[in-house]
Amino acid sequence: MTSTVLEDGRPRPLMRLRAFRPGGDVLALLPFLAFIAVFLLWPTLVVITRAFTPDGVPGVSSLLRAVSGPYRSAFVNSLTLSATTAVIGGLLGLGLALAVHGLTRPAWLRPVIDAWSSVASQLGGVPLAFAFVAALGTQGVVTKALAGVGIDLVGSGFSLSSLSGMALVYLYFQIPLMFLVVAPAVSGLRGSWREAATLMGAGPVRYWRSVAGPILAPAVLGGMLLLFINAFSAYATAYVLSSSGQLVPLQIRFVLQGNVITGEQDLGYALVTWTVALLVAGLLLIQLLQRRTARWSRA
Repeated sequence: MTSTVLEDGRPRPLMRLRAFRPGGDVLALLPFLAFIAVFLLWPTLVVITRAFTPDGVPGVSSLLRAVSGPYRSAFVNSLTLSATTAVIGGLLGLGLALAVHGLTRPAWLRPVIDAWSSVASQLGGVPLAFAFVAALGTQGVVTKALAGVGIDLVGSGFSLSSLSGMALVYLYFQIPLMFLVVAPAVSGLRGSWREAATLMGAGPVRYWRSVAGPILAPAVLGGMLLLFINAFSAYATAYVLSSSGQLVPLQIRFVLQGNVITGEQDLGYALVTWTVALLVAGLLLIQLLQRRTARWSRA
């Protein structure tokens, strides 16, 4: 490579290309990236490919069948259950975060709530289902106690295997999860903002509508989206409470275990593809809302 000449006649100095040398942080990420590629990206790519190539032929017949007939009912049930627990759990979790915001007495209460939220938000699956069956099942302790005072849960039609019963179980981990998500945003509300609004003649309703509400809205909506994704993808708890296959995760298990007519195994991959598409869309919306929340945090 020869050097060129500048306008004033001087030779242009040669530019040396430096070889890229990965730093220690990049090398430390390689095992994690390899793990993600092997156990997440590659299986996802295989599933999506098989969903779009039923019986080895490119097409969308499996994807269309996955949202029709009984499978459509499973999607409707999952969407209803997820949306219900996301809204109710989101509002209750936000209320809990607002209640303990700025709480100083008793001094032990806030750490206890934080500890319970951290544990309860991760509690799920078989242990959670067993706990509710032991408490509110047909022969549960609470069911028997209520029957002793004249309240018959079984006779009223309540069942943990119904959508309302599973929603009650899901709220046990949805509420603390929402509390953990929205608590930092609630803690970011500055007392000076309320004082400034009061000095300008704004009452509590106007303050929440014009100041606190818009600030908390991205965090609250992002938290509800996270609750929606969390409930939609829950499997073990739903399987223990109701193994009839009325939810999408149960339908996926039913199909992938071979409980279908020969030649329709690709239907399971189509169900997984629709689920992945829904979850990815939710995660992208959460990222957008988190960016908006970060703007207020830096303000």
